[in-house]
Amino acid sequence: PFQGKHCALGAQPRIRIDLRRIDGAGIGDAPGEPAEFHRLEKPDQPPVVRLVHGELRERRFERHVEIERDELLRDARLLGEVDQRLTALLLLDLAGARQQRFEIAVLGDQLCGGLDPDPRLRAESAFVPANDERSAAAAEGRQPQGGLFARTGAPSGRGKAEEFAASPQALAAARAEAARNTKVDRSQYQTVRSLDRLQSWIERATATGLAAIKVETTSFDPMQGELVGFALAVQPNEACYVPLAHRQAAGDGALFRPDPLPDQIPVDAALDALRPLLEDPSVLKIGYDLKFAWLVLALHDIEVTPADDVLLLSYVLDAGKGSHEMDRLAERWLEYRTIRYDDVTGTGKGRVTFDCVGIDKAAECAAEHADITLRLWQVLKLRLAAEGVTRVYETLERPLLPVLARMERRGISIDREVLSRLSGEFAQKAAGLEAEIRAIAGEEFNPGSPKQLGDVLFGKMGLPGGKKTKTGAWSTSASVLEELAEEGHELPQKILGWREVSKLKSTYTDALPGFVHPRTHRVHTSFALASTSTGRLASFDPNLQNIPIRTEEGRRIRRAFIADEGFKLVSADYSQIELRLLAEIAEIPALKQAFRDGLDIHAMTASEMFGVPIKGMPAEVRRRAKAINFGIIYGISAFGLANQLGISREEAGAYIRKYFERFPGIRDYMEETKAFCRKHGYVLTLFGRKCHYPEIAASNASLRAFNERAAVNARLQGSAADIIRRAMIRMEPALAKAKLSAQMLLQVHDELVFEVPEQEVERTLPVVIKVMAEAPHPALCLSVPLRVDARAADNWDEAH
Repeated sequence: PFQGKHCALGAQPRIRIDLRRIDGAGIGDAPGEPAEFHRLEKPDQPPVVRLVHGELRERRFERHVEIERDELLRDARLLGEVDQRLTALLLLDLAGARQQRFEIAVLGDQLCGGLDPDPRLRAESAFVPANDERSAAAAEGRQPQGGLFARTGAPSGRGKAEEFAASPQALAAARAEAARNTKVDRSQYQTVRSLDRLQSWIERATATGLAAIKVETTSFDPMQGELVGFALAVQPNEACYVPLAHRQAAGDGALFRPDPLPDQIPVDAALDALRPLLEDPSVLKIGYDLKFAWLVLALHDIEVTPADDVLLLSYVLDAGKGSHEMDRLAERWLEYRTIRYDDVTGTGKGRVTFDCVGIDKAAECAAEHADITLRLWQVLKLRLAAEGVTRVYETLERPLLPVLARMERRGISIDREVLSRLSGEFAQKAAGLEAEIRAIAGEEFNPGSPKQLGDVLFGKMGLPGGKKTKTGAWSTSASVLEELAEEGHELPQKILGWREVSKLKSTYTDALPGFVHPRTHRVHTSFALASTSTGRLASFDPNLQNIPIRTEEGRRIRRAFIADEGFKLVSADYSQIELRLLAEIAEIPALKQAFRDGLDIHAMTASEMFGVPIKGMPAEVRRRAKAINFGIIYGISAFGLANQLGISREEAGAYIRKYFERFPGIRDYMEETKAFCRKHGYVLTLFGRKCHYPEIAASNASLRAFNERAAVNARLQGSAADIIRRAMIRMEPALAKAKLSAQMLLQVHDELVFEVPEQEVERTLPVVIKVMAEAPHPALCLSVPLRVDARAADNWDEAH
């Protein structure tokens, strides 16, 4: 074990830092209190903090960081200092015990310097192993033999390792260069066919303290795929594949499932051997899109913890800057072309499931995936400190992964009869609209064909505003049709209605029953953490975030999502959260006070702009103010507002100018945000997430304007996304603490949906509301209160 290293903190007496074994909790104020803190105080000295380390056995170093922030949160400058040094310490390359010990000593000294810049204050004991010649040498202030350790503050004996430790940027750059220069040698990969050999790999991973993992299944759906094999990597080029359920390749027209191949470890026996490693809190598991592996292994009652996800690391670092696909990351950071999945399974009619891939070919592919995952982790994890986004990853991304995995596994029930009736009604409505469309056009044509529709609208009918695409066909995009509809043309209006009802039918009422899981009888959507530039989640297979909420048809589809018998669905959503954040970030006193007073913000805006008293205000006046309030967030133009309100562009432009005159701070916020983004290429949310918009300086005016609007909105949308992420991470512990059995099922942007036992609804609602309303605390204390509306009902629509 290490002796503690003490650092005087002076003006920050309540900071406590604990470097402990990884336990799955995040850095900072994420849920999960450390088991213990070490706080030393002496009557004649300032309070001090002890950095406590885990054991170092051979090459094993149990490591993690927990910060209880208190006043540290209120000092952004100091927080940045601490963040970089803690991260550099946390993410050392574990290449070997002796070098590792040296780097820990160096960085430990610098951490103390970062917390207390006064050079007269020195550590009380060295950051070295107890009962060791080196610790005695360090305590006496002399350089120990071998030059591995030195007394705190000693000016010599550090060399290049100290230079790298001093700069997270340099450390990250050195690691990236080393990764590129380490050749991938697939010939060193091994295929493990016995429990004895598997156990030796498990012991290697345990000794190393980390393992990159990859599961292979028969399906891309983790809820239905069967486990086929498992890959491990513990060092570059040190990787193996464990085949579990490979079969003879099926011939064309095979009626029966092929026989299993010989010399494979039985699935249950392999998982029993792997379970201690996968659940060992002292061994970090590393994966790419790790939620998939988490769900697959959860079906076997294994919970992977703690874990790092390379996909999320890339997302936090480079959201908006390009693809986060494994193949692209390998090319970018390692200058290496990976084996493509299609190269192994085939494509088209010749594609086979992974269990029918030959073991040798499968082993090379899966082991390489684990190897490349480990190498990318070594590069990207160090970049967190260099880019200053450690807290984003540790408090908003990493702890959310198991939360989302559990939500996906729970799923939600649907009423198939309701959907069947809706499909019939939508089919009738679509058929009626098609008949009207053909009658207006005066000819038979397919309204679903963009080419035929364009020829009718701009060729035969000669409607204005026609634009041709690069292929030479007329554009019939939604924006083109909406503009024509606003000008009073009937056919485009009918086409828009037909498209909407046809999409609802094909995407939801017809498709949803096909997503019902055969075993759970529920629909299990998947949540993507890394698909937007702002931190918003996306939903797919099926997409439950795009069901319209403002149309009657969309609300009727939501009624098909139901609670099981004896339960209720609870919907809780933030009210006008982006407007509240706009008032906060742009510092608009009138808006902030209105939110604090609980006023109708749209009526207040209308009164401020048009001089109309709030009492007895006409609904149309309030509607216009509402359109402006929400439109401003998304950078609406005079043209867009005119279309939305059905007024002239001149009148819409006058409204926007008047709005900015009344609330000049909003224009200032927008211009400052755009200027910041032009300079840095990204904007920051309130929690430090970087949303990149590299095209904001594009020469193309249209592309540049789009990026400017997106950047302005990203600070608001991204901050809102961060807030609900924090709420989701804290929700399960809060419900458990209150002894409630409510289950979180869905997240739809600003809304969370729960399934709650009927007898617990009244006790659950205040817990949910409190967690969501206080989600920014303690990292951020907003001057504008967050309002959360929550209701319970038998179906999703009535609960919202």
